[in-house]
Amino acid sequence: MTDRLMLLDSASLYFRAFFGVPSVSAPDGTPVNAVRGFLDIIAKLVSTYDPGSVVACWDDDWRPAWRVALIPTYKAHRVTETVPGGRDVEEVPDALTAQVPLIRETLAVLGIPIAGASGYEADDVIGTLTARAGGPVDVVTGDRDLFQLVDDDRGVRVVYTARGMSNLEVVTDDVIVGKYGVHAAQYADFATLRGDASDGLPGVSGVGEKSAATLLQTHGTLDGVRAAAHAGTGMTARISTRIVDAAPYLEVAPEVVQVAREAPVDAAPGPLGPVTDEQRRAAEEFATTWGLSAPMARALNALAAAAR
Repeated sequence: MTDRLMLLDSASLYFRAFFGVPSVSAPDGTPVNAVRGFLDIIAKLVSTYDPGSVVACWDDDWRPAWRVALIPTYKAHRVTETVPGGRDVEEVPDALTAQVPLIRETLAVLGIPIAGASGYEADDVIGTLTARAGGPVDVVTGDRDLFQLVDDDRGVRVVYTARGMSNLEVVTDDVIVGKYGVHAAQYADFATLRGDASDGLPGVSGVGEKSAATLLQTHGTLDGVRAAAHAGTGMTARISTRIVDAAPYLEVAPEVVQVAREAPVDAAPGPLGPVTDEQRRAAEEFATTWGLSAPMARALNALAAAAR
């Protein structure tokens, strides 16, 4: 067993499982393809990276009001309705929505803790637990926003799932520099300038990935870029004007893009313990009920091996 903490971006993984595993149902007809895929993802991750502890990080609020107050378009395109009390409902396939409680039960029988924080996204939970960690961390996600957490000196890396579970990529600072031309410590500023349509972040008009990278290579930080734009130095007049004109956005966007490091997360990750006979019996009973015996066995065996 290593001392490496593994933090799961749970929603990212169960969406991947749902769309990656063909439709399959439990004996009572309930769809369980996402649960099956999630179990196999856990087995693959634990077997491959041998973590000392694992935490499933959860979106207690997928679209926090404080982020929306700063940028109203934040994730707005994903809202299907707003229910009484002002809570926004995210667009999620019904067959997946039905499986999310089962995924939480699955994590419980496996002994993997779930961590969330009221008013915060899973990204913020991950950022907070990473900041608290005394040792190395693997962040498992398909969301490149979390590249900002990569820290080679601390051994913080991202296990990136965007190309599929059979083609996982371990993202370090060198990888980010190779992909984008900026360091991990600059990634949030890079994302702010570039914007992200998938999150409803407009970015600075006319500034794409290449120009955002060039600006940060030259000026170091977003503050440096803005200062140079106001001085009219180190960039074209067109880009300078666009950055100055984007001042209202650039005043608030960094707080939206930056992952929180001090969210009120009530979790203290502990080491993986041995899989007890009682735990195995409970997990196998749960798996039999839902037609998940084979993937449950794979996950249990991976956890048992990692705990040795």
